[in-house]
Amino acid sequence: MKRNRKIIEIDEEKCTGCGQCIIACAEGALKLVDGKAKLVGEILCDGIGACIGECPEGALKIVEREAEDFSEEAVKHHLHKGPQGTPAHQAPATLACGCPSSSVMMLAPGHKHETADHTACSEMASRLGHWPVKLQLLGPQATFLKGSDMLLLADCAGVASPNLHERILKGKTVAIACPKLDSNQETYREKLTALIDQAGVRSITVLMMQVPCCSGLLRHAVEAASRAKHSVPIRCVVVGLQGEILREMSVQATPRAQLSLM
Repeated sequence: MKRNRKIIEIDEEKCTGCGQCIIACAEGALKLVDGKAKLVGEILCDGIGACIGECPEGALKIVEREAEDFSEEAVKHHLHKGPQGTPAHQAPATLACGCPSSSVMMLAPGHKHETADHTACSEMASRLGHWPVKLQLLGPQATFLKGSDMLLLADCAGVASPNLHERILKGKTVAIACPKLDSNQETYREKLTALIDQAGVRSITVLMMQVPCCSGLLRHAVEAASRAKHSVPIRCVVVGLQGEILREMSVQATPRAQLSLM
């Protein structure tokens, strides 16, 4: 059914085919065709415009025109399919940047990976259940986020933690970020607030290092939870430089409680 509604419009003359808007679209409504970003189908575009801010050329804008109604069911079906209709967890689409990890897809947690020397590592199972994993790339419309328990993971903490998958990540969605090196910190707070309110994320576990800059990630989570319409429990796990867990604590989503822990 068609009606007047908001939908994305792409200026092909300005578009350079960088693919940034495609990465930012959680619904997979955009793709590259002959080096230009194209709308795959009106039914896949929610008209929110998460892709606009990612375009360095200003080639995207939201317009109001007659278009098919947005359908979450169509998005679920679209995201489940990879190239030639293959399930996305088997054949992820590669974007213009050449990185398949930027594509939205569901994975099969528990898959075991063999190593060349068949050491004990071959018995360890991955508990990662989705892509993408970078906080900047996650959209609140992503199916895998709905009602999930989220692990907000500082980049370095993930590298340092030897038992990350089994002890902490198992059963959770994950969002990776670096509060020191990533530039727009307000974007973090806005994104986390949207994940709580729109995706219905029901809890956040912050895994961070024992260094001062890492505490920024906890502050962002607390601030987002205090802004959100729905309250969520926040748990913080602090790891040492060699991956040992130094302490675990529950945190209240209030500035006063947050400051007392820093």
